[in-house]
Amino acid sequence: MAISGRNDPLLSTALFRRLRFVLSQLQRWSHTSAGENESATLRDSGSNLPPKKGPFDPSTWRTMDSRTVGINKSAISSSTWTVLKVLQKKGFEAYLVGGCVRDLLLKRTPKDFDVITTASLKQIRKQFHHCRVIGRRFPICQVQVLGSIIEVSSFSTINKSNKERQQVVLSEISDNCDEKDILRWKNCMERDFTINGLFFDPFDSTIYDYVNGIRDIKASKVCTVIPAHISFKEDCARILRGLRIVARLGFRFSKETATAIRDLSSSVITLEKSRLLMELNFMLAYGAAESSIYLLQKYQLLQVLLPFHGAYLAHQTEDKSTERTNMLMKLFSNVDKLFAADRPCDCTLWLGLLAFHLTLVNHPQDAPVVWAFASIMYYGRWTRAIEFVRQNVQCAVQFVPEILLPAETKSDELLLEETSHFASLVKSSVDAFTCIDALQKSLARYPESSPCLGLVIVSEKMGKSVSKLFDGLETDITSYGKKRETYDINYALLKKGDPDETRFAMGKIIMDTMNDGLSNRETSSGISTHRGHVPLSSLFK
Repeated sequence: MAISGRNDPLLSTALFRRLRFVLSQLQRWSHTSAGENESATLRDSGSNLPPKKGPFDPSTWRTMDSRTVGINKSAISSSTWTVLKVLQKKGFEAYLVGGCVRDLLLKRTPKDFDVITTASLKQIRKQFHHCRVIGRRFPICQVQVLGSIIEVSSFSTINKSNKERQQVVLSEISDNCDEKDILRWKNCMERDFTINGLFFDPFDSTIYDYVNGIRDIKASKVCTVIPAHISFKEDCARILRGLRIVARLGFRFSKETATAIRDLSSSVITLEKSRLLMELNFMLAYGAAESSIYLLQKYQLLQVLLPFHGAYLAHQTEDKSTERTNMLMKLFSNVDKLFAADRPCDCTLWLGLLAFHLTLVNHPQDAPVVWAFASIMYYGRWTRAIEFVRQNVQCAVQFVPEILLPAETKSDELLLEETSHFASLVKSSVDAFTCIDALQKSLARYPESSPCLGLVIVSEKMGKSVSKLFDGLETDITSYGKKRETYDINYALLKKGDPDETRFAMGKIIMDTMNDGLSNRETSSGISTHRGHVPLSSLFK
């Protein structure tokens, strides 16, 4: 039975206030867009309707022919095509939605493809043998097909979760509006950022834009669909997703969005630890780690998610003499050279690197020890590692405080002993990510840092997986044998967290970082920009 919004106590003042903000925001953005000189590739979705003065104006909605901006349908994975075609064959509407549409417009490889359909979750499950429903607040289907997992959501799921708001919205909608447009628009208003609010029908090559997402992509801007403070209070995980997008794409936040992130950043501690680790992995494992760390520090979230490294960076920022030799940022700059959206690593790799770096800060080492530690992980044999150290390590490495000033040449026996001891320290440092007492102990170096919020986001099980990376290095290192057949990274194994492949990649990253710190090489300061960005001015022509 329909519920009257006038008498229903569930429709609180806050709900109506939020709706009013949503509609007024849409009107403001729509008027701005209508005044712009739109590309010839855009057309009015509601062009048959007269312009309407009010909060709901379908005449400002836009569609785009994907072929005019060079979207190649071959960029859509075969598993995604399978899902789309099965749904369409059964008579359901099916679209690509969200970040994958944005990335296709930017000529980037999407991290994944999300599908939305008019089929219900129950109907989706009937179409696919390997399908399960996940999520509580916004349940979706995970469909396993052709060795990949495609996430499929339903228009009906989101609609049901906002029944009250929709009853009020429907009163604003003209009878002349197309039902499919209304369905997509209502779904769009539940999304996080305008650039993620695009729908793409690859069957007829049409992109639908209801919140000026295309305009914001052209402007390299990230702003929320609804007012930012309201959006982040509804779902604080959007804060982390926003940082991830800016880090990966090199975009900027709108002023309102940036202000809301600063005001509400601490609210992310209310998220489940597993969710925080997942979001952090999305930032650090997909080729945008360096810029992600920079943004987390800028918005005071690094001290929440990774307290020790937040304190480290704060100290490094104050000490201008170390600006050109920030080892943490060099490490993750080299991480970014190996990984990308379609070529990620497992979280054990970047957690292992953080444990390695934490150990160096609290227990600085001679450069040969670090070279030996990295090269044995890379080459897999102590004899080859010691050979590399003797033949290639001649210059001082300038990382402060991590690397000590050059000392007298060490014998092979002493170097072996100190390398094994260092490996044991790295292994024990993993506790700082799983145990609050160990974390607080590690922070003793930075008494001036903000009080620890007591947040460790790594489970003990995950911590053990990271610790295992250093098994064999802290005991009989001479018998350690992991000889490789090739020195190319196996990204399939790395994504699965294979220990041998992870050690190999870690060794390479550390060796590259040590090379960056050599005193006879020029180093660059600041945060590097992303490689291979398509000039936005060349898009949408």
